[in-house]
Parts: sequence; C-alpha cells; structure tokens
Amino acid sequence: MANAAGLDAFKEIHETKAKTTGKKIKIGIIGTGWIAECHAENYLKMDDVEIVALADLIPGKAQAFAEKFGIEGARIYESDEALLAAEKDLDGVSICTYNCQHAPCAIHALDAGINVMLEKPFTVTLDEAIEVMRAEKRSGKILTIGFQPRMSENMRMIKKIVQSGELGKVYYIQSGGGRRRGIPTPFGTSFIEKGTGGIGAIGDIGTYSLDMLLGAVGYPKPLTVSGYTSAYFGKDPAYYPGHPEYAEKFGVDDFAAAFIRLEGDIILDFRISWAMNMDTPGDALILGTKGGLRIPSTDCWNGEFDSPLTIYKTVCGEEIEYKVPLKPTRELFFEKLRAFVDAIQTGGKPTVPSSEIVYNQAIIDGVVRSAALGKEIAIEIPEV
Repeated sequence: MANAAGLDAFKEIHETKAKTTGKKIKIGIIGTGWIAECHAENYLKMDDVEIVALADLIPGKAQAFAEKFGIEGARIYESDEALLAAEKDLDGVSICTYNCQHAPCAIHALDAGINVMLEKPFTVTLDEAIEVMRAEKRSGKILTIGFQPRMSENMRMIKKIVQSGELGKVYYIQSGGGRRRGIPTPFGTSFIEKGTGGIGAIGDIGTYSLDMLLGAVGYPKPLTVSGYTSAYFGKDPAYYPGHPEYAEKFGVDDFAAAFIRLEGDIILDFRISWAMNMDTPGDALILGTKGGLRIPSTDCWNGEFDSPLTIYKTVCGEEIEYKVPLKPTRELFFEKLRAFVDAIQTGGKPTVPSSEIVYNQAIIDGVVRSAALGKEIAIEIPEV
C-alpha cells in the first residue's frame, strides 16, 4: 500500500492543449541525410504540415530524398542560405545537417525570421551555442532542440520522482549506458570526421544522458569539470572490416568521462561510449538523502528503456526497494515534431528550450577542453 501511495504522488495532471489556428504549416528541411528521413516520415503524417523545400550541399541528394518520400512540389536547393532567401512563406525548418553546420544554419534561419527545430547536439562548442541563442533572442522566433526522449512518459517519471521529494536532497548523479561496439559509420564518415562531426560519442549520445539527468534535478548550472576523452577504437583500422581507411579519418572521441560540479552541491559522474570492452559502464543513478533511483542502462538514451526504474528507501528501519511500472511506449519522434508544429500554430513555447540545453552544451564543451588541457577547468557561460 505504501508503494502505491508513493507512486500516486508522481501522477501528472495533463493540461488541455491550446486550439490550433488550422493554418497549413510550411516546413523546410535543411540537410537530407539519415536523421532527416525521420523528420520527413513524421511530418508527412500531419494533415496540417506541408514540406515545401529541401536543401543539401551534395548535388542531387535533396532531389533524391524528395523522390524517395514522395514529397511532390518541394523546391530543391543546394544551401540553407539559398533556401531561406527564396522561401519567404516558411513557418519553420528542421535542421538535420552535420554537427558542425548546426550553428550557422540555425543562425541563418532565425535571422530570416523562421522557427527552428534543431537536431541534437545543440552545437559543437559553447561559443556556437551562445551565438545561436543571440540569434534566437534577436528574432523572437521558436528554437527547440531535438531531444525526443523528453516526450517519453517513462523519462518524465524520472523528473517527477525527483521533484516529488521522494529522494530527498539529491547530491550525486551518475550517468551510465553506452555502446560496446557502435561507432556510427553505416552511412560513411560524417559522424567521425572532425570537420563534420566536430564531437563524437559525447555529443551524439552523451547529450541524451546529460539531458535526462540534468532535467531531473532542475538543470543546475555547471561550475567545474575534469574531463577525459579517448579514441582508441575509432583510430584502429581493425575496427572497420572492409573500410580500414576510416581509422585515418577518425577525428573525434569514441569514449568520454568526466567529474562535474553543479550548483546546489550536486556532483555529476559522467561517462559515455561508442565503443568499449564492456557491455555497459553501469546504470544511471540518482542518490538523495531519503532515497535512491536506479535507471536501467541503455545503449544511447535516445528513446525508451525496457526495464522498470527502481527506488531504494529505508522505511521503519528496513531497507526496501520497489519498481516503478513502465508506461506504454509512444511515438516519441512524431511527438517531438508535433510539439514543434503546435508551438508554431499556437505561439507556444519550445518543448526543449535553449536556456536549458546551453548547460548541457557547456558540459560537453568543458569535457573536451578539460581533456585537451589535462586538468580541471571552470565553466564560464557568456551572457546572451
């Protein structure tokens, strides 16, 4: 009975959605690689959305994309700037480019007065993130970052448990999960080259675990970081049967770890991997003065998890633990884009605001810089 009563405290009160204008929302997609396919597939499910323009730097790629998905009538461009200059009636764009193009494309779109769905990671560096936020401020338009796990009721439960007070004061959080073998090269080397990817595992999947944990504890400001990165697997030709040349192109991290001090006297013990000689570095943990929460390890934290959360407590002198039942899975990617469209329709706020994700990006940037310097550094976030 005590467990059921405790879980009742985590139930969410759903607000009635604002009515839409009924307007047909015109969307452009910038970058037509793999992740853009997920955007197209889900936008095409929406009766109030029309994909009107596509852009990609590689000649012919956007046209082939339009044909693959039956996007009739979409105008084709070979740069984001050409698209934005020609398409005066756009309501929003999805930016699905290489990591290193996130910042310039987002800035161009916001300065053109267009609402932006920017795929994760936010940017490659903290300075880039600040410049994007300044463009957001100048424009007054919506900027939301592509974290579809935010739409999961199971992920949201983590935050509700923490904020209910069930764990007491949180003082330590530990990220976990990661891939044993999962350097993303099935579509070539854009993820792993410095000039296109910019950052590796830490920005690709580490950013998801950071968002899950930081969001649960209210996104406290990061203060200092002692970081480590490596690329032992990525630079090994034996890792790529049939493509040993990929090792020479590998210019990012395939493993990262860090010890981060956060405001509120909270410690974040972080690790993530594209490749390691272990099935997992462990589950994610949130430790509080009244209880602890175990979040089951996943390969990349980009959606649902398949095992229940576990809460650890001491009740009447007895150490107990109990499971939090999993809620049904949902179409998270669809809901991420639906929330973006709804915000455009209603003048609403972004589901994943830059004001939170800038702290995520500050940690990523800090880990990379600390690793390069070989020492702990202070994290300083410029004014927007």
